[in-house]
Amino acid sequence: MATGRLGVEETLGALNAALGPGSPVWFKETRARHLRARDFLAPQRALQARFQDGEVPECVFHAVTSLQGPGVAPVLRCARTSAGLELQLQRSAVFERVLGAVADYAAPAAPAAPGSRVLLHCPALRAAPCALRLSQLRAVLVADHLARALHAHGVSVRLVPAVRDRHMSTFLQQLRVDWPVASERAATEALRSRTLAELNPAGDREALPPGVLGYVYLKELVEERGRTAGYDPNLENCLVTEDLLSVLAELQAAVLHWPEAGSLDLAAAGDSDADGCVVVHVVSCEEEFQQQKLDLLWRKLDDQAPLSQKHLVCGPVKVAGAPGTLTAPEYYEYRHAQVCEASAMKHSRDLAQDPAWTETFRVLSVATIKFEMLSTAPQSQLCPVPQLLLTLADSSISTKGTKSGIFVMYNCARLATLFEGYKHNMEQGLYPTFPPVSSLDFSLLHDECPPLPRPAEPDGGPGPHGPRAPHHCTHGDGVQAPGAAQHGLQLILQPRTHPRGASTTPVWSNVCPPATSTGCV
Repeated sequence: MATGRLGVEETLGALNAALGPGSPVWFKETRARHLRARDFLAPQRALQARFQDGEVPECVFHAVTSLQGPGVAPVLRCARTSAGLELQLQRSAVFERVLGAVADYAAPAAPAAPGSRVLLHCPALRAAPCALRLSQLRAVLVADHLARALHAHGVSVRLVPAVRDRHMSTFLQQLRVDWPVASERAATEALRSRTLAELNPAGDREALPPGVLGYVYLKELVEERGRTAGYDPNLENCLVTEDLLSVLAELQAAVLHWPEAGSLDLAAAGDSDADGCVVVHVVSCEEEFQQQKLDLLWRKLDDQAPLSQKHLVCGPVKVAGAPGTLTAPEYYEYRHAQVCEASAMKHSRDLAQDPAWTETFRVLSVATIKFEMLSTAPQSQLCPVPQLLLTLADSSISTKGTKSGIFVMYNCARLATLFEGYKHNMEQGLYPTFPPVSSLDFSLLHDECPPLPRPAEPDGGPGPHGPRAPHHCTHGDGVQAPGAAQHGLQLILQPRTHPRGASTTPVWSNVCPPATSTGCV
């Protein structure tokens, strides 16, 4: 058996290299109606722009069909069609390679360089939970997900701000979000002195309201860094307050006094090089403008401010079927009630008061919320900050639909129960031991969805950026959700009758629905 980890990015890179110099042409197919015939496509219009009359030279066509290399999936065939060049993988071989080395794919693809440090700043956590909007909740969950992903890659991550509101701390624990807490504010004396020196001389400072120090001019910084950095050209002044200085002081202390490896104690922290740290501000679209001001003010008041600051902007969240403005705690309670209702529909009795089910319902509610908040990705380059539309109508709790997060999480829980039941029955001797992977016939998996993992890499460009939401989300509560809910998932949840009376499910089955269905993406 061939060895080496296969990947979508590696395969795409090799395919584009086979076409010669130029911009990328190939893309990974994800639509169900096309996946039966192809895994990758080079569109005809892109080929026409690359080659005269869109005719791919024979030598290039041969290079594509005989594609090989580290991480490149084996090719079954490549065909010229009206849509362009269609390429299909040797899926049986791909499944054998992936399922035969699951541990390799579970590990990070490329560990981070030693000493890599990332400061994740989520301003939404300075609010009280009762005032937390859904767009801010989305930013919090994205920051938590990003922190876990970076930790998995061996990156040293620092989370700011430390939460001081005990109600917010309780709500984060409810959401299974691991975030530091603090009781005191950072000292602001040094920043205050620098701020007073930078304040605009115009205006009567004594007439300013309490807590306001004055205005600092930022226009020259915007012009110096240029519009290519992504800053709003309308940024001119920043109103400096005591609260804003406290925010800057906390960011400054977090960068300069980084905890030693394996320690979260600031007393054990030593001075660090700010230039070796990347700061990522995870904000909602409503907070983006103010956060750009904070970014530039930090650079102006602190000569040691990190040069590399990124802005991950999360799009707005619109709610259909909800009166007025829905806060994050209200959204959690709403989804929790729907999870309990879905369970009552399934089991014909209310289990919400059963202590044995209480924690299960909480986990499912949190997983549902995380799935809904993290599963929306940009659909167009013209709209880099996608809007998320939540449907709260009672019809969205159905376990037969394809759009509800509850549908996905409920079925993931059923699958987990199915696998646990199989493991228990195997230990009891009701089922034989699962055969070695090398002895399985992978030729039966010709209609499965593609198995290649696709890592979600943060954009490395400068300045503010929109989010690239992962299509596959592994939530902190241990539930891994697929990128799209599938009607076909229902097929492997229905028990079959074993000749000896035991309930079993085929290990290998075609989980995709007929070609006329659009439920399997």
